[in-house]
Amino acid sequence: MSKNPRKSIVASFGLLSAELESGESKSDSTLPAPAPAQSGRVGAGVIGAAHRAIGDIRAERDRLRAIVESGEGWIQDLDPHVIEASPYPDRLPDDDPHDFERFKRSIEEEGQKVPIQVRRHPTSSDRYQVVYGHRRWRAALELGRTVRAIEVEISDLDLVLAQGIENASRQDLTWIERALFASRMDDAGIKARHIYAALSIEDAELARMRSVYRAIPADIIEAIGRAPKVGRPRWLDLAKTISAAPNALKVVRAALSNASEAKETSDQRFQMALKAIKPASEARNTQIAISDTSGTRLGVFMTSPREVRISAEGKLGTEFVRFVEEELPDLVARFTRLRNNRNP
Repeated sequence: MSKNPRKSIVASFGLLSAELESGESKSDSTLPAPAPAQSGRVGAGVIGAAHRAIGDIRAERDRLRAIVESGEGWIQDLDPHVIEASPYPDRLPDDDPHDFERFKRSIEEEGQKVPIQVRRHPTSSDRYQVVYGHRRWRAALELGRTVRAIEVEISDLDLVLAQGIENASRQDLTWIERALFASRMDDAGIKARHIYAALSIEDAELARMRSVYRAIPADIIEAIGRAPKVGRPRWLDLAKTISAAPNALKVVRAALSNASEAKETSDQRFQMALKAIKPASEARNTQIAISDTSGTRLGVFMTSPREVRISAEGKLGTEFVRFVEEELPDLVARFTRLRNNRNP
């Protein structure tokens, strides 16, 4: 393939916009500026590479705008049936399918204003893989119309880096979606330093992600879903609990299988998974005031999961404590009879 604009990943990167992905109906004459670099301690090499990539994106943006608006050059109409999803998916299904339906309706009514980005399939020359624009591709597929696309020539490594850098500006990706993306890069043999660059993270954060996706198989994560209200600490808690509990994966899969027939959100499915294997938290200590039938205060009855105490108040309270002490043998005998009756 001869050298042309398709060879440059950054030459098409300005089109990889989260705003355009989620808001197709916006004017296509305005391409978003790249997101500012995320704060955090990331290696100097990673920061330098990210800054160079962002600089390239800015330099190419005006030229990209002209190409998109003119509709000329290397934009083509493709049959969506010859396109496949990226081998490194970075999203889990939304709890609310109506969001995609609204997006698809905007494509149907106003047309696809921004091309998707594709590359040739590595093992099938007449097919393509999505680099960016999965929702636009899926909408075209369901609407039965062609999809406008820009073809780029990039490696697997460049593909995941492109997705990762673009995802850094997408605020709607949850922590577990980013962790699952890291897992898929790990499985593909992508080196750790490239995963750092793709996700703009440091080694400690990748270690935390690995502790989660190595303890929780992908099928369980996918069954739970995006869980937008569940952050890193609770995923770490679930991973730790699964690692410590015998047969935990079997129990969690059973709980999620029952949930699949209901209408729980992904946050609720996470709670079900955790509750299925984690002992209930201990009840708080309670205090109950003790009074006789005339309202005279006798003391305070205090309980915890493993202890009962009676604090006497005044002479009458002290008499009551002695009464309870004398009644204990009868209470034990009554408890034993009741227990035996329930469990003959």
